Amino acid sequence: MKSLKALSDLHTNWLNGLNLKTTFGKYRMKKTVALIFGGNSAEHEVSLRSARNISEALDKDAFTPVIIGISKEGSWYRFPDASVFTQTTKIIDAQLPANAEPVALIPFQGKPVLYSLKDHSKTSLDIAFPILHGTMGEDGTIQGLFKMVQLPFVGCGVWGSAAGMDKEIMKRLFAEANIPTARYLLLTPYKETSYAEITAQLGSPFFIKPANAGSSVGVHKVKSAEEFATKLKDAFQFDHKVLAEEFVQGREIECSVLGHNRAPEASLPGEIIPQHDFYSYEAKYLDDNGALLKIPADVHGDALTQLQNLAKKTYQVMGCDGLTRVDFFLKANGDFCVNEINTLPGFTKISMYPKMWEATGLSYKDLITKLIKVGFEKHKEEKSLKTSYLD
Repeated sequence: MKSLKALSDLHTNWLNGLNLKTTFGKYRMKKTVALIFGGNSAEHEVSLRSARNISEALDKDAFTPVIIGISKEGSWYRFPDASVFTQTTKIIDAQLPANAEPVALIPFQGKPVLYSLKDHSKTSLDIAFPILHGTMGEDGTIQGLFKMVQLPFVGCGVWGSAAGMDKEIMKRLFAEANIPTARYLLLTPYKETSYAEITAQLGSPFFIKPANAGSSVGVHKVKSAEEFATKLKDAFQFDHKVLAEEFVQGREIECSVLGHNRAPEASLPGEIIPQHDFYSYEAKYLDDNGALLKIPADVHGDALTQLQNLAKKTYQVMGCDGLTRVDFFLKANGDFCVNEINTLPGFTKISMYPKMWEATGLSYKDLITKLIKVGFEKHKEEKSLKTSYLD
């Protein structure tokens, strides 16, 4: 007969094997997950693609999804089910699906609720899964709203999101932490910087990038003085700060990171082999043959360890807490250069973040569950802090 300790260990292992089911599944009430997408961003349409995939992968035995789309004008709408993703590719106030219900996220009696502007009903929410790429979603703005209404959420917090979104601030933090990155100059509409000045410091060709944008929106590779003015004008359409950044010759390697800031986990890396001049928005989302994805990347041994450690260091330095994709250049001499981080990476069918975790052994469905679990844990830790000096 097994000892009491052995039976206890067996029971503990069995409970652990249930994973989140004992917490969020049929053994207890399912948790309500607000899947929030769209928004006032140049990456609005990409957000809908990501949200559709997450909706399909969500463990319905453990979670009940609440589908919330934010229009390009900033209005919030609830949809009864995921059919919205087959009805439209964008949320616009003047062209809404017939089943769109206007709502607002508010605190009510100390709890976060979704308030219907149609029938004044209130829906309790347990956690938010924002999949709002770019401005007004990835930059800390909506994370601040979640904190104000005390709603747990998936992904990085206010500071990590804001710092990760602003490429100038990100570069400053990299420099402070001795994280290798490409040289750059800051360009603004208020001070003219000539092509000659840029090439004197950064060489030619160079890139120009809006400081606060993602998915390569407004990013251009500049090869001559003739195209500089046109490309710069386009970049300034998306932000009032633009970076001129040196061209780094190297392989494009990415690494997914998740978990708490104190102990993040890094995936196996992936490699992007662009079939365009660089990994542009068109190559990412519009051209099915825009890039070749090699997962896992051909990075092994000490180089792999160095890459994963640098990815985790970058994650911690940037104050990330939840999920992030770290993008690198691997130079011919074996040195790594951190290009940037993405605190709300894509979750489309071709997105690197979930694909790299799948290659590491974490399925898409289990990845979504784990990210939600971390969101609950972060919120619990924050709630343990005192908010009153006199109490």
